[in-house]
Amino acid sequence: MRIIFFGTPNFAAEILKDLIQKKADIVAVVSQPDRAKGRSKKPVPTPVKETSTSFLPDVPLFQPEKASSKEFIHQIENLKADLFVIVAYGQILKQELLDAALQDAINVHASLLPKYRGAAPIQRALMAGDAKTGITIMEVVRQMDAGDMLLQVPIDIPENMTFGELEERLCEVGKKALWETIEAFEKKNVKRTPQDSAEVTYAPKLQPEERQVSWGRPAQEISNLIRALSPQPGAWTWMEQNAERKRLKILGARVLHEARKPGELFLEDGKVIVGCTENSLELLQVQPEGKKILTASEWIRGCKEKITIVAI
Repeated sequence: MRIIFFGTPNFAAEILKDLIQKKADIVAVVSQPDRAKGRSKKPVPTPVKETSTSFLPDVPLFQPEKASSKEFIHQIENLKADLFVIVAYGQILKQELLDAALQDAINVHASLLPKYRGAAPIQRALMAGDAKTGITIMEVVRQMDAGDMLLQVPIDIPENMTFGELEERLCEVGKKALWETIEAFEKKNVKRTPQDSAEVTYAPKLQPEERQVSWGRPAQEISNLIRALSPQPGAWTWMEQNAERKRLKILGARVLHEARKPGELFLEDGKVIVGCTENSLELLQVQPEGKKILTASEWIRGCKEKITIVAI
């Protein structure tokens, strides 16, 4: 079965590697254009591009600014692919492009659809404190994440699991589910289940302001936010030290069932504790602005001046 793979971030690159290891017939790879990153502002190749150039040097790699352009669609049509596999590609694909697949275009989505359609399903599930999530392999249609479900695999979310850990787990589940679906297409044994429109929820892209911790919230909500943003991009709070205000990323924390004044920092038996409106939060792993990642106890031992958390 001739496959064109569309994807951009590391999650997609890991799934592409799995398809390569399984000897899938990949006839082209499509990824977002290289974008400038860091202080140097030099274009950085996407993880999918790096995987493609390393493991599929003889396979065409496309990086169109607009995948909906007629020129690109014509290039794709000429490849006569049976299946498009789309994993976190990052562009909306027009129906004219989707129709270029001889059999279908399918997507690996990191939620139990119809819940959490959109760009940030893993983070939103963690922020909500969900106990379950999963992978859905679905048919790609013009409306965002609205296609028929072809296969769904649920998994539990452990209480303290972070975004990085959950993404890795879902990636492994996604590899198996995708391969099972590809085999179903080869055997012409694909089962389609329409999504229940009454159960639809959305997972919009995270905005920068959502990363800031508000200590006027319950400790469990703050803990969920920290988990959803760890290890990247990281939830943060303002701190003041020697009359200077800096950001403090919080990458690990634990809920303590004890009342404290919201936003006030306490040091007890080597623990770093911040009060919330309901219960308190013990900081476990932090990253002060411009510094490396530290345990909270290492961080506080290295502070020569008094630290104050700026509560909002």
